[in-house]
Amino acid sequence: MVLMGEKGRNLIGVLFLVVLLSGCVSGDVGVNIWPMPKSVKYGGATLQLSKDFGLDTTGTNFTDNLGILKDGFSRLLDLINVSHAIDAGNKNAGSKNAGLLKGLHIVISSPDDTLQYGIDESHDLYIPANGDSVYAHLQAHTVYGALHGLQTFSQLCQLNFETRTIEVHHAPWSISDKPRFSFRGLLIDTSRHYLPLPTIKKVIDAMAYTKLNVLHWHIVDTQSFPLEIPSYPKLWNGAYSDAERYTMADAAEIVDYARRRGINVLAEIDVPGHAESWGYGYPQLWPSSGCKQPLDVSNEFTFKVIDGILSDFSKVFKFKFVHLGGDEVNGVCWSITPHIRQWLNKHQKNESEAYEYFVLRAQKIALSHGYEIVNWEETFNNFGSKLDPKTVVHNWLGGGVAQKVVAAGLRCIVSNQDNWYLDHLDTPWQHFYKNEPLTNITNPKQQKLVIGGEVCMWGETIDSSDIEQTIWPRAAAAAERMWTPFNKIAKDPWKVTGRLSRFRCLLNQRGVAAAPLAGLGREPPTGPGSCYKQ
Repeated sequence: MVLMGEKGRNLIGVLFLVVLLSGCVSGDVGVNIWPMPKSVKYGGATLQLSKDFGLDTTGTNFTDNLGILKDGFSRLLDLINVSHAIDAGNKNAGSKNAGLLKGLHIVISSPDDTLQYGIDESHDLYIPANGDSVYAHLQAHTVYGALHGLQTFSQLCQLNFETRTIEVHHAPWSISDKPRFSFRGLLIDTSRHYLPLPTIKKVIDAMAYTKLNVLHWHIVDTQSFPLEIPSYPKLWNGAYSDAERYTMADAAEIVDYARRRGINVLAEIDVPGHAESWGYGYPQLWPSSGCKQPLDVSNEFTFKVIDGILSDFSKVFKFKFVHLGGDEVNGVCWSITPHIRQWLNKHQKNESEAYEYFVLRAQKIALSHGYEIVNWEETFNNFGSKLDPKTVVHNWLGGGVAQKVVAAGLRCIVSNQDNWYLDHLDTPWQHFYKNEPLTNITNPKQQKLVIGGEVCMWGETIDSSDIEQTIWPRAAAAAERMWTPFNKIAKDPWKVTGRLSRFRCLLNQRGVAAAPLAGLGREPPTGPGSCYKQ
């Protein structure tokens, strides 16, 4: 990794300040929404929210048995600080020319609250210009589309400290929105460093603010196995300590917490490589005590354990996909271990063929539990034609792979490390913003096979102390690329600097430790000053 020197960082800061002070923002100066919606129209009036701003669901088909909408509206009230405002209905409060917004009328057409890949996340938001005790209107097909609409509404509200009222400027607002990609992910890694549940929940909250919708949970790796597996309870002997573990109840809590915010959880077990930690509970999974990974391909017990893990997963992780890894497999331990070498000779396989055998067998196990599979791109690069048709290939090594994957008729997720790896601290937010998942893919049918993208927060150099400022705001830059229509994306990322800066400050106000824009990954402010000029 090449880190930029002090001179380079200072230059970025100066350029940032010049752009910011020039007032250069995306689109119209009145639109400070992140990510930018599909369609926005607005006016010049100001509304005030009543202190008893309420929710009206008259006419909706959605029952809200689980309280998803109710909880979402409650979070909205917390975000916009309604409790800080006096009653705008008081004639002595606020501007005499401002209309009063009494509440939000939400209509959801689908009664189904199932969260799954490809659900309708579209929504339409209308806020009138004036009137006495008028309502804003939010219409969505699903409750999860409505949750996105609440996030948009929250960004239009601001507290006027002089009048102590919550105001919406530039009314009337008419916003029609839906995501460009159905899969908009963020990876967290709990093997390299354990992340406590409150930390994971804070990451999920910030994902909801940016309209990301998949938390890719890279649970285990070479270094540790922190998750309880009831079928094979000794696996979490590979945890760093007894205190750095997750029970299955913890996992279920994370899944439910994410679901209530419209976010799926993609669970990953990386096989056959990156699996040394498995053997601290079951040493027979190692090729030998001196050569501990990849998992022993010759041992039937290996596949029984994988089957047990995925069986337990299916009870908690309800997302249609499971990630089976498959990257960076070095088969030397197979060749130098006598009993595995004997197995290879018996089955007339070399290391590469054994790797293929392992991945395809693990895929069949996952399919038997009702999952579709995500695998890292090495599986495609080595034996792409053999992968199950339900495979989604996860690109990470670089450009050009997605183009080959979709040409072969498989689906793809883009995470090319040169632009969308958050642990690369020398990658500025502008690179995250410019990275285009459909580069050189022009065939419409093939474009549809790119189901989305994902930014990856690998955990070697992060824990609870620095994860938020390493993720944000760079992940938010990628989030707009994944949400906003291509024709609305600024060709020059400097043109969105002002709007992203405002959003970064909004994250700070909501308790998210997002780092300044002027600099590289997780750099601190360069000195005193306003949040909006950092």
